[in-house]
Amino acid sequence: MTSLYSEAHLALQEEFGTTRMGALMDQGIAHDALSDDEQAFIISRDLFFLSTVDPEGMPTVSYKGGPVGFVRVMDPTTLVFPGYDGNGMFYSLGNIVGQGKVGLLFIDFETPHRLRVQGTARYERSHPLLSEYPEAKYLVFVTVQKIWVNCPRYIHTYRRVATSKYVPGVCDVTPLAVWKRIDIVQEAISSEDQARAASEGLMDFPSYEAKVKAGEA
Repeated sequence: MTSLYSEAHLALQEEFGTTRMGALMDQGIAHDALSDDEQAFIISRDLFFLSTVDPEGMPTVSYKGGPVGFVRVMDPTTLVFPGYDGNGMFYSLGNIVGQGKVGLLFIDFETPHRLRVQGTARYERSHPLLSEYPEAKYLVFVTVQKIWVNCPRYIHTYRRVATSKYVPGVCDVTPLAVWKRIDIVQEAISSEDQARAASEGLMDFPSYEAKVKAGEA
């Protein structure tokens, strides 16, 4: 990736009079290896947003959360993060396996501050590092191509209240996802999850929606 821009980007920069600023971002600010400060920022995060693209170029963005430091810096051009139990779609991971192009957005909502990373990714189902991530199903390794810090002026200030109870290690036993108690999904989940759902009580979809709206999911 030699430049961030296509002809469409350059045409818009010309239209809005930001050609010099665009060139400065592309040639002077964006870089291809993580600095020490950037590495420290990434490993201090407990969430990031992941963008991927499908075979037709349609993008999707997903939220990824975990314990502080769940994204590791292997070296200045390599990141790794775990994949935990999800909804079974494997939408982002399928895009990674199929296309391999990713964008990662790391945000500190309290400072505020944000860092953007673009690169290529690969999926690892069996790797020695997997044992260091309790309950992780797989790992994703990202080869960094471009990094840059974005202006934080439109980031609203939020305070972190609590770690999700579903993050491995927060509870003695990680709770069952509430959606796995929905009656219509029972035949689609594992027998172990079915047994846990039955013991906790099944519900219909409207009841699940009500829990989501009430912040109880």
